[in-house]
Amino acid sequence: MYKNYIMSEEKHHHHLFHHKKDEDNTFEEVVDYKKEEKQHKHHEHLGELGAAAAGAYALHEKHKAEKDPEHAHKHKIEEEVAAVAAVGAGGYAFHEHHEKKEAKKEDEEAHGKKHHHLA
Repeated sequence: MYKNYIMSEEKHHHHLFHHKKDEDNTFEEVVDYKKEEKQHKHHEHLGELGAAAAGAYALHEKHKAEKDPEHAHKHKIEEEVAAVAAVGAGGYAFHEHHEKKEAKKEDEEAHGKKHHHLA
């Protein structure tokens, strides 16, 4: 989760996070859910692209295994590794998709929007 801290005083401290205490000595935390949602969407697309690329490479290696019987074992192993990479990238895209949905829901809750569920 990406967090920005709002400071009530004018002094700026150069730390990893810029934060200051407000009047009652508590930190006011502001989360930019739109930024978080956009980043998860970007990562989701990268996962999709990785899955497609790894899947294409697996098919390429499968074709090579058929055309090059002398090195078929090597191509079969590379095909299987690429297939595993495709599944992993697909899982990552799926994970990011759900993170994006969660960030969107949190943004709606933070801004007072209500969900209307149809049963």
